[in-house]
Amino acid sequence: MNQKRFAIIDIGSNSVRLVINFIDSNGCYKELYNFKTVARLSSHINNQGQLTPKGRDIIVETLHRFKHVITYHRVRDVMAVATAAFRKASNQKEILEHIKRKVGFSIRVLSEKEEAFYGYLAIVNSMSIKNGITVDIGGGSTEITLFKNRELLHYHSFPFGAITLQNQFIQGEQPTEEEMMMLEKFIIGEIRTLSWLTSHEEYPVIGIGGSARNLSLIHQRKLDYPLAGMHQYEIPTADLKEINEQLKVSSFEERQNIDGLSKDRADIIIPASQVITSLTELVGTNSFIMSRKGLRDGLFYEKLLQPMETNRFPNVVEESFYQLSHNYEVSLSQVNHISLLASQLYEQFKSACRIEHSPEEAKHLLKSSARVLYIGEFINNEASSQNTFYLLTNMTIEGISHEERLAIAFISSFRSKNQLQQNALPFSKLLKKKQLKFYEFLGAIMKIAYSLDYSRRKVISGIGQAKQCGDEWIIPFYVQEDSHFEELQTLRHKKHLEKAIKCPIQFSFKKIQPSKHKILT
Repeated sequence: MNQKRFAIIDIGSNSVRLVINFIDSNGCYKELYNFKTVARLSSHINNQGQLTPKGRDIIVETLHRFKHVITYHRVRDVMAVATAAFRKASNQKEILEHIKRKVGFSIRVLSEKEEAFYGYLAIVNSMSIKNGITVDIGGGSTEITLFKNRELLHYHSFPFGAITLQNQFIQGEQPTEEEMMMLEKFIIGEIRTLSWLTSHEEYPVIGIGGSARNLSLIHQRKLDYPLAGMHQYEIPTADLKEINEQLKVSSFEERQNIDGLSKDRADIIIPASQVITSLTELVGTNSFIMSRKGLRDGLFYEKLLQPMETNRFPNVVEESFYQLSHNYEVSLSQVNHISLLASQLYEQFKSACRIEHSPEEAKHLLKSSARVLYIGEFINNEASSQNTFYLLTNMTIEGISHEERLAIAFISSFRSKNQLQQNALPFSKLLKKKQLKFYEFLGAIMKIAYSLDYSRRKVISGIGQAKQCGDEWIIPFYVQEDSHFEELQTLRHKKHLEKAIKCPIQFSFKKIQPSKHKILT
């Protein structure tokens, strides 16, 4: 795969977006630019079902602006797609020809199945959820899918969205009780036609698009949520219902001032919120999960994975860590070595941990933390711990929940108990004391593992069996080369593990022949 830039233009019923991504020769990618114009095309479909000249001109003007950006950045690979507004337009052919003539872009109008499929594809390539229900509310259509074991089983596209429902059921800026009753009755009746949605209460409902994002932002602001990132953010169904009730009784002016709600969505949020709330209640799920990834991302994943003759990553988390290791110049060889050292140290000291825990969870967290251990060094060596914690609490790691990402941030940035406690202050609502003590123990393990490969030469060739003599723990490390720097760092930092287990520790470094010992597996 050659290095290239790839642009996607998404002409939706509410907004039009241009996203430019970069893909390098190793399959690493990142989003470079993202531009949005609110077009409200669904409001420009006349009684004859035609897209009006005004709607057509909005598209042409927007695409001209996008073309300037695309040309300036020398993007040669451009995909332009359109969804419900174009699907419904009876003069679709004329509009497409007009755009081609005026701007030079060929627009691919996605079918209902394609629009639903690309939303599903975005979810399964950016989350570790095996079973779920997706809902994507656009301006003029709503796509719902059901997937199991990451396979798409069912899909449906309803010919209504936030704008069309608003126009059909709500006359003024604030709905009346009768209008809301009619809207809710209509939505529930439509959703109930999907017989395959029943008996899936254990499946989360995953929301795609701007309305889902705004509901999640409202919830985060209400809680003063301290962790950055919207992707994979979870809202309890009861809280979602509460937000929906608040929106229904709020005036348009009040909605414009709700923290987290975009002003350009305040007039159409009520129908969208009602669709999401009704769906979660009818399914019976306990949670609603926000996805920042949607149709454009599904299109991008398909393009990215085409050379490998697949459309899904085998493992979302592994792919995320691979991208991170590339972006922050992490040595995978060193990561694997430290991960193995940390795992073996844990096996020796797990009985000394003062917090009851799952060994499987501990080893999983250590392995994940090793993948991003002190990535803050990429910014500055002197403040690598602080930088690491900041980066991990302000970025998305696809496939990893918010709770797990916070745990990894504490473990991989661990420098001392005092600093861990300072870092934890803004997150006190999300943490229990036992969790923090557990992260201290794992962080201290990780700090020792890091110290054991301080010179990046893999001089530790074996870890001996830890022994407890009275109150003291003794553990031997076998080395095959000079381990001066490893000894200095390990002895310097063993105090953190001693504090965590409340016992003194003695490390011994024994020189051996390379063939005699290997790291225990």
